[in-house]
Amino acid sequence: MADDKEMSTPVVDRNDPVTGHIISTTIGGKNGEPKQTISYMAERVVGTGSFGIVFQAKCLETGETVAIKKVLQDRRYKNRELQLMRVLDHPNVISLKHCFFSTTTKNELFLNLVMEYVPESMYRVLKHYSSANQRMPLIYVKLYTYQIFRGLAYLHSVVGVCHRDLKPQNLLVDPLTHQAKICDFGSAKVLVKGEANISYICSRFYRAPELIFGATEYTTSIDIWSAGCVLAELLLGQPLFPGENAVDQLVEIIKVLGTPTREEIRCMNPNYTDFRFPQIKAHPWHKVFHKRMPPEAIDLASRLLQYSPSLRCTALEACAHPFFDELREPNARLPNGRPLPPLFNFKQEVCFLTKSSLNILDGIVFSVIHLYSFGYSYLGLHRSS
Repeated sequence: MADDKEMSTPVVDRNDPVTGHIISTTIGGKNGEPKQTISYMAERVVGTGSFGIVFQAKCLETGETVAIKKVLQDRRYKNRELQLMRVLDHPNVISLKHCFFSTTTKNELFLNLVMEYVPESMYRVLKHYSSANQRMPLIYVKLYTYQIFRGLAYLHSVVGVCHRDLKPQNLLVDPLTHQAKICDFGSAKVLVKGEANISYICSRFYRAPELIFGATEYTTSIDIWSAGCVLAELLLGQPLFPGENAVDQLVEIIKVLGTPTREEIRCMNPNYTDFRFPQIKAHPWHKVFHKRMPPEAIDLASRLLQYSPSLRCTALEACAHPFFDELREPNARLPNGRPLPPLFNFKQEVCFLTKSSLNILDGIVFSVIHLYSFGYSYLGLHRSS
């Protein structure tokens, strides 16, 4: 992608509603490429927040529908979300098409991130089932959460990015193919060992307990906790830990996991010494879910939702869990008979596996080879490695 100033032509936006505006910019013009004008008709706002807005737009030249995230840009700094999105390339992560800057009559600078458009969010899908007083079919729970873990495996292992705000609103779903994608990298960061990070991060229901305890040297396992909360919500039809504030959030977690031990608190935040909690026993996981819940689903949730960050399974280990075995069946299909979205092209993630992780994923890799005729040359692996 070209340098910001070279790839973009600032346009003047008025303070009118976004809908109906035509936004034009130029791309190309670098390394001998011809310059090309692209125009977008803003059709409707699909998301708002402290960051700015996301709107659905149509490219007038191609007819393609895109999503454009428009955020206020501080002229003194580079935009971290843009820097990260430029390097992301995975089927379960939203992709950036290009970007451009725009200004207002007040000389405010906005960054516009043009991304692929995915029609639904996991949040809206959950609302659909909830309003119909139904639970999400288990095949979709498996399909969506598996793809979340695949996307996280890529983010954590390949590009070293922690999302830091995983929740149903930031997980997109194509209702036709049932492909799932992680979106919104406004809070994402490359975590550097020994470097402090803010602890007030991640939406409350999905916030890992070490963040509530004020940890600043956390790891990508905070995303694993969030993914565990999403899995539980898809299974239950409602949030597992619906805290009304940060303290109440911890109370909701303790109701299920029990009071953390001193060692567990030390693992979450070594600097946290204010240990005054009522002693509550853990609520058995099989009682958290209904009686007909498959034991594999309960087991996976229990491995994700651990107080000690190091005891949570990794994203790749989650992909290898027996809960997802149905997706690895040779004749696995969507309920409507159509094929599943691509799930097993692990080339990028597998290249970063350690020997121990490879042993865990061994079953996946070999079943993929057997079922899909993938060769080890494609995966970049050798059996002896």
